[in-house]
Amino acid sequence: MRSIHRPIAVLGTVALATLSLTAGAQEFNWKKYQGTTLTFLANNNPVAAALLKHKADFEKQTGMTLKVDSYQEQQMRQRMVTVMNSRSDEVDLFMSLPSREGLQFAKAGWYADLTDLIKTAAAPDYDFADLSPGLVKDASYNGRVMGVPLNIEGPVLYYRKDLFQKCGVQLPKSLPELEGVAAKLKSCEPGVTPFVSRGLKPALPFTYSVFLHNFGGDYMKDGKSQLCSKPGQESLGLYAKLLKDYGPPGVVNYSFYQISSLYREGKAAMAFESSNELRSVMEGGARLKDTAIAVLPAGPGGSRPTVIGWTMSVSAYSKKKEAAWYFVQWATSRAVQEKLALDGVAPPRASVANGADYKAWMDGEPVRREWAATVSELGKTGTSEVGYPIVANPASREYVGQAVNELLLGQKTVAQACADADKQLDALIAKD
Repeated sequence: MRSIHRPIAVLGTVALATLSLTAGAQEFNWKKYQGTTLTFLANNNPVAAALLKHKADFEKQTGMTLKVDSYQEQQMRQRMVTVMNSRSDEVDLFMSLPSREGLQFAKAGWYADLTDLIKTAAAPDYDFADLSPGLVKDASYNGRVMGVPLNIEGPVLYYRKDLFQKCGVQLPKSLPELEGVAAKLKSCEPGVTPFVSRGLKPALPFTYSVFLHNFGGDYMKDGKSQLCSKPGQESLGLYAKLLKDYGPPGVVNYSFYQISSLYREGKAAMAFESSNELRSVMEGGARLKDTAIAVLPAGPGGSRPTVIGWTMSVSAYSKKKEAAWYFVQWATSRAVQEKLALDGVAPPRASVANGADYKAWMDGEPVRREWAATVSELGKTGTSEVGYPIVANPASREYVGQAVNELLLGQKTVAQACADADKQLDALIAKD
């Protein structure tokens, strides 16, 4: 889980092949745990929404009952921490972001080790080696698999090509030029927000990280925080200025839900938000024909987008680990992933990404082809570094978010905000 500076799609193939050699070797019976009730702690996001459309299929196939506890992301994590700290067995399965809490959860012993189940208790057609090797590596700790990828995603730029044409602007090739485009859009279409991205403190590092990396920065160097480095200050300054001068009122409270709604309703010209939000952005069809999608323009440090993926994991305190594994492999199987892909969930399986049905779906609308090509670019060139690569990654994100919020609210200069954040982050790093 510490190996984060590398493309997602290209590592770990040998390990995956080794794991898959014995998969399905024993006789497999989907009804083995018939009558069992499993409890799934879900994040109320597009991945879970697409997956749970097919909940009845899982219950019919296995004879098990799936009880779902669904929360918004922050509330889900609060619930998760409460359950795990009490060593309760009331949750069997949960969604996890290895790039965020992977090291923290693994060190605390909260993930059940799935390695042996993958080897000995998988359906014959499961094909674990078909999953993105890089995403599997992200979900592993000391060579043991702690979760199985559900999707691949990262921040992408949704933009209104009709408004760009009307206002005589083009998507810039250089990130520092993005402010000039926003200024022209503001002058041309004053009733439309030129640019929106995450301003909510714990959520914004997901999008801000691309600015930092494209300016050539990293969060840490030689065990010290780098927000006050030249790339750190430049990226903080631009990100905050875009949201403060060209974003919507109350942007400090914006995360994916508010951003997707604003763009879908035609009230934003550019939205830098997760590729996961395609279905939400396109809901109702109003944005289907006027939207283009791209990676964020390259900066002085090149193009280093963020790429991550949600995983399905089993609680270390579950008393039904083997039965829970059946849900994990069902949810991450090729058959289910093919259904999710047609709902705008980018597949972590190569066979699905290259499948005829997925290609036909992409060809149905130009914006889908652009979306798929952009997600593919994330997988080839992206990094999963969101916040600091330490056990206390979730806490590190709060300090990054605080620095940006202070700039948005005009409370500090860039130099003051980054210096205060670096001091707090250095203390956090020292505890790691």
